[in-house]
Amino acid sequence: MTESASPNAVSAITRAEAARVVARVMSGRSLDDALAQADESALTPQNRSLLRALAYGVLREHRLLSALVAKLLEKPLQQQPELHALLLLGIHQLRSMRMPAHAAVTETVNAVMNLNAPWARGLVNAVLRRYQREAATLEQQLPKNPGTRLSYPDWLVQAAQKDWPQNWDALLAAGNEAGPLTLRVNRRRLTVEEYLPRLAAAGIAAQPVPEAPDAVVLDEAVPVEKIPGFAEGEVSVQDAAAQLAVDLLELVPGTGPGLRVLDACAAPGGKTAHILERADCEVVSVDQDAERLKRIEENLARLQLTSTLIAGDARKPSVWWDQKPFDRILLDAPCSATGVIRRHPDIKWLRRAEDIPRFAQTQFELLSALLPLLAPGGVLVYAVCSVLEAEGAGVVRRLLDEQRTVRAPPLEVVWGEASGPGRRLPSGGNFDGFFYARLVKVRTN
Repeated sequence: MTESASPNAVSAITRAEAARVVARVMSGRSLDDALAQADESALTPQNRSLLRALAYGVLREHRLLSALVAKLLEKPLQQQPELHALLLLGIHQLRSMRMPAHAAVTETVNAVMNLNAPWARGLVNAVLRRYQREAATLEQQLPKNPGTRLSYPDWLVQAAQKDWPQNWDALLAAGNEAGPLTLRVNRRRLTVEEYLPRLAAAGIAAQPVPEAPDAVVLDEAVPVEKIPGFAEGEVSVQDAAAQLAVDLLELVPGTGPGLRVLDACAAPGGKTAHILERADCEVVSVDQDAERLKRIEENLARLQLTSTLIAGDARKPSVWWDQKPFDRILLDAPCSATGVIRRHPDIKWLRRAEDIPRFAQTQFELLSALLPLLAPGGVLVYAVCSVLEAEGAGVVRRLLDEQRTVRAPPLEVVWGEASGPGRRLPSGGNFDGFFYARLVKVRTN
């Protein structure tokens, strides 16, 4: 590829690269990895944005689009995953994106050359032209099952129906909507009330989030380099639901020195930073992945904050713990991430039903291993960005059944809804999907 490629050629290249990204994800790669592997050397910033919009959009609608393409092909393209993905891209542009239909068709057809499939020009053109002519009929003929209509695997639809019987369809539909760009205002530097006029002066419309006092939601996403104060550490990017953790920790000590806080499974460090922005306390940040610890270090450096960083398995504290108890522990545990599908649509296709009990067991092991590190009267906040009860209330119930040293008082908050011993938030609007519980260690004297 060369920088001198014509605009039409670049448009075709963009679609070909997007098709490759989708094919990689459907073969088992994460969307982040698939995008990192894309060759963007010939693309303008606008085309790079289009590549991402195409990849995200097709992955959100993948099952529905595949059902439409199946009706338009005599034989499935099982041995041509990139070409199949290109057809999905073409249909997605015609039914869901605001662009001239002739441009969508022409540039998608041209993209077959970049996929080394010149023989498929006629096929791609015929499929997209037929969809244009017969769209209404084809849409009506789609299977009526919610998995196809909402583009989710059947197991995840069934899990949502079981756990959210009153609003499972709204929950899944919200996962198909892009989440907003939310900022966390660094309270050490300024307040939300002081920062909002800064955004307005820069021509960026934004709103506060009453439930998350440090959060600001932008009406439209902008690159971070255009966000006032980002480079200087005045704000960070973090969803409002993730920001709720810091209030549940109750970081203001009664008397004496600052609290000692453990952030387990800490990378990439957003919650560590929020804790340090809120209170003068000693924070120990543990993560099993030494490479991801570098992300924490980078984020803290931008914010001019410090934490003790430890590479270690939170399930094996005997390897890294210094035997000094913690007043507060935050466990944002590894999970299915079904609460952040709107930001990571690849999760729909990479997760399997059998993954959920494995995650739940890991979460239980983490909680069991970390409780002995908590001082009497201390607080442990358990969080997962999952909307599945097996990873939320189910894990905490099991812990409470087996451990008599902790209790889980009701969360007196205005957000979400009660879910067993904790509280859950569906994804949608200002919030990603989350579950939170607060465990308090019982004093023995």
